[in-house]
Amino acid sequence: MPAWPTGLVGPPWELLLALGYLLVLLAGQGVPVLLAFWMPRLPGTPKAEPERLPSLSVIIPARNEEGPLGACLDSLAEQDYRSSGGSLEVIVVDGGSSDRTGAIARAHRIGATVLPEPPLPDGWVGKNWACHQGYLRSQGEYLLFLDADLVLAPPVLRRAVGQAREERTGLLSLASRIVMQGFWERVVLPLFTQFVLVYFVAPRANVDHSHRAMANGQFMLFTRECYASVGGHEAIRGTILEDVRLAQRVKGLGHRLRVYWTPDWVTTRMYADRREMWEGLLKNLHGTDFSASRQLALAGLVALFFLLPLGVLGTSLAGALAPVWGIFSAVLVGITAVKQVGFQRTLEGGGSGVYGLLYPAAALFYLGLFSASLSRGLRGREVTWKGRAYPLDPAGPEAPRAPVSPGSGKR
Repeated sequence: MPAWPTGLVGPPWELLLALGYLLVLLAGQGVPVLLAFWMPRLPGTPKAEPERLPSLSVIIPARNEEGPLGACLDSLAEQDYRSSGGSLEVIVVDGGSSDRTGAIARAHRIGATVLPEPPLPDGWVGKNWACHQGYLRSQGEYLLFLDADLVLAPPVLRRAVGQAREERTGLLSLASRIVMQGFWERVVLPLFTQFVLVYFVAPRANVDHSHRAMANGQFMLFTRECYASVGGHEAIRGTILEDVRLAQRVKGLGHRLRVYWTPDWVTTRMYADRREMWEGLLKNLHGTDFSASRQLALAGLVALFFLLPLGVLGTSLAGALAPVWGIFSAVLVGITAVKQVGFQRTLEGGGSGVYGLLYPAAALFYLGLFSASLSRGLRGREVTWKGRAYPLDPAGPEAPRAPVSPGSGKR
């Protein structure tokens, strides 16, 4: 057994330093828990049913989405929007798919309009171009930009539109429950949701006088007037993280923004496999406005809150630090594990949450992502996604800019 240093805590200054270490890291682990608790949910029932539902256009950008698209369209067909008197049009913009995406959309009973996407112009991101094409064809008073991998439980369309009308929002966005399959998705994605909560201080997006703004690009419901006034996707044509930039424009121009978490009504499997998850998360963390200092800072925070206690615990057990450091680190490791298990269970809607215990592997995964981002960015390499490449912005980082995006783009 290793020999412990004499005394439990060492000199008084060391105890104070160890207490500061404990409190800072405890606070860091508590922040996402509080934000998740404060995140509002879409009310289940309206204050009053509207006399008339407004016309709604659902615009789905789809590039090589033959796997999830059928389930998405099935869920739209099962909504009660039309049976409740509302006019609903569905527009699928096929972004040059090499699979059966277009055929699936054309054959579906929902009666979708399928638009072949025109050639992608210079300076446009694929998803933004597709959404813009759908908007030009649409007729609805409300516009819902919906990712092809979302599944909606009824009556979420009617409730979302009703809530948007009640609160007079320009943009209402719903955050989905992530369906996780396989080892790496269950290990990695719960930590991603915490990044989103903390970076954006997500509940503050719903506070009208706050400058905080975010949206989930998988489900963005605009009034037609608001969408046109902020310039739509055309105004942010070259931005990969389009949802955040649109939310910033909405709030900046004085429109009301609301974001709700709807785990029982909206679900998605974000990535088809580990390779796609790596590429998608790298795209969101990296963006086209690469900043080495930002990536280093974020990597440092991941290491500080998720890996440092393990290192300090091991060093203390080896006898190089006073036992108090080991005791405090053991407390931090235990609390972090319990928190991660809780997030895992919440995102999966139950289960054991055992994958949350593997949070050090998730932290190492993200350190790998930040390292890859640094390597690519310092060499000026393009951002790639869905077989398309987007050059880095030579003007440098945008301000304000988010390093992660809740659901920016399956395209």
